[in-house]
Amino acid sequence: MFHYNDDRGNWASAYSHKFARSAYASAGWIIMAALAAFCFSIPQAAIAGKDGGNAADTSFWRIEKERDSIVWNVAGKRDLPHGDHIEMAGEAVAAIITYDIDAGGIIHIKRAIFFPQLRVFKKWKYRAYLKKNYGDAILPAIVSDGKKVEPAPVDSIRINGMWTVRHKERDGLRMTRTFVPSMTERLFVEKWTIENVSDKPKKVEIGKVESNQTIKGTRGTYHVRVHSDAKPKTVIQPRGKYEFGVYFSTRLNDEPPIAQNFADVVKQRTNFLDHIRKNLVLKTPDPVLNTLFYFSKIRASESIYKSTMGLIHSPGGGRYYVGIWANDQCEYSGPFFPYLGYDIGNTAALNAYIVFEKHIPPEGGHLPPSFEMNGDIVARGCDRGDAAMTAFGASQFALARGDAEIAEKLWPLISWCLDYCEKMKNESGAVMSKSDEMEGRIPTGDANLSTSSLYYGGLIYSARLADALGKEKKVVEDYRKRAAAMRKAIDNYFGAEIEGLKTYRYFKGHKYLRHWICLPLVMGINDRRKGTLDALFGKLWTPNGVRVELNPNQKDPGLFWDRGTLYAFNGAFKAGAADRALARLDSYSKTRLLGSHVPYVVEAWPEGDMAHLSAESALYCRIFTEGLLGISPTGFKSFRMTPRMPSKWNRYSIEHIRAFDSDFDVSVEKKNGKIRVEIRERGKILLDKTVGDGETIDVTLKSGHPKS
Repeated sequence: MFHYNDDRGNWASAYSHKFARSAYASAGWIIMAALAAFCFSIPQAAIAGKDGGNAADTSFWRIEKERDSIVWNVAGKRDLPHGDHIEMAGEAVAAIITYDIDAGGIIHIKRAIFFPQLRVFKKWKYRAYLKKNYGDAILPAIVSDGKKVEPAPVDSIRINGMWTVRHKERDGLRMTRTFVPSMTERLFVEKWTIENVSDKPKKVEIGKVESNQTIKGTRGTYHVRVHSDAKPKTVIQPRGKYEFGVYFSTRLNDEPPIAQNFADVVKQRTNFLDHIRKNLVLKTPDPVLNTLFYFSKIRASESIYKSTMGLIHSPGGGRYYVGIWANDQCEYSGPFFPYLGYDIGNTAALNAYIVFEKHIPPEGGHLPPSFEMNGDIVARGCDRGDAAMTAFGASQFALARGDAEIAEKLWPLISWCLDYCEKMKNESGAVMSKSDEMEGRIPTGDANLSTSSLYYGGLIYSARLADALGKEKKVVEDYRKRAAAMRKAIDNYFGAEIEGLKTYRYFKGHKYLRHWICLPLVMGINDRRKGTLDALFGKLWTPNGVRVELNPNQKDPGLFWDRGTLYAFNGAFKAGAADRALARLDSYSKTRLLGSHVPYVVEAWPEGDMAHLSAESALYCRIFTEGLLGISPTGFKSFRMTPRMPSKWNRYSIEHIRAFDSDFDVSVEKKNGKIRVEIRERGKILLDKTVGDGETIDVTLKSGHPKS
């Protein structure tokens, strides 16, 4: 994605488990110059604080499996002060909740609430979303028996798709607050529950919360409101409770007031979570992996917004709303949604591809990298290899979606992207692009490994797609021929010995190990498997995963972007290194789920405050569908599968896989030194086969629509 400083100096800060922060220096003039340049590029700012939050810290959280939750029992802990932040979203609102708990256990909360479809007037129009910040001053005053009652120290915090803080008892009252976004409205809710834990009735008075602000924006008048529906006075009986909501909302022009109350919002969110919970269910012997997989489904699916382009998936993170990118949406999240069977996600993915298809350059040139601000701003930066990203993602989505009509709609985009990449090959057969998805943060040369690898993968899946659509045989054969040539070029042009390892250089003349050397493994190219795995899980490994580059001259030697780590796990499982991949995946997943910054995988450090960007969560899920199970689409009803079994496991499964217009379960278990694979489609056994490790199975599903 492109990174602009939308707050002129409040861009991002380093993260540490003690919540130390150090703001980036103001860089507005630099960014303005970058926009005018041929390619967008932001130099890294100096970072203070610990290396990405010090992933080696002891876990703060524990899993409550029966409630699909993680819980931090704050009471009695010695690891205070501590703070963190978490993002939640619906179709018309997003919120980043930042919380600090001081040494005495008192919590301080900052609420950054975004209304992404509403833009304000700024000289810097990029990402000028309507954003409101609220501290604890907005909270209602509560009086019990004539005495003001402040929220007591925190007892625990629970995350389960909602964020809930439970306070200790004070003066016979216990307060619990649940933070939840509306899934459809411009509304964020803080639900309060006050329990009377004494043996006497409690008279409670609750102060009025009412704040109204009128803001002129690009779409007219925005009516920003904070209010509460609490009764001024109530009596809570012993062991009874009283609930009310504090509402953060915005109306546009003459829209009627939002009708949802806290019960409606919680029910709506619960229904969303139920759907996510019941589909694409990972069951392994490791509860950390199972839980982070479930949480990743949530984060990947909630960040979908209404827009003039239709429903679209966007990264979030305080900067990226109501927009689409060739990497995040086309490459990362788009191919994931068919497996989850989330209709809104599938619609959002299709809408993104259609927007890119509508903007195919009519007179040559490269594909736009992104469409921001409701699609009004089309990025005109350099070629990042966006055509390769799009071809790789769209061809997988079209196959896994299992709908020939949808695939036919996307064919012009896919075929154009492949032809563009072919046209961009240099004399050595590598695909040229001015940058990659790192967008100039570090050098990429004239032809980088990422663009060429993605083009190769796009050719493989597009050949299968062409065959499934009944295209002429010469088209299928041409793509396969191009793929064979591309595979040779990847080895000849990028193959190198670095740090004593037989692996890949990222571009011609590059002499440092780079995280994207994992991509050939993701594409099934194992010619340099051993050296590449040694590089990824040895020399490049850190407590936060794979660092971007092993370069002693790099300004930020601890620089990491989770997407590189997630692809590395995917490729390692595909390459048959299940034990090695699992050992690193275990430690990484514990850090992201139970450590100092939870409960999702992140974008990067030091950039972006380790934001919970949503497409990275889709990549986490794909580790298991594509890496561990080795599912690779071959048609609208068929796929190739190469399941892997870690030596310390005996069994695992993924149930209710909704890809290929079906609903099927895959279970894998050890049997007499081999692997038994059972596939049930809609409850009926479709396949029961015992294979050796690394053996590939071809599967054809039955016809028909999946059960609801």
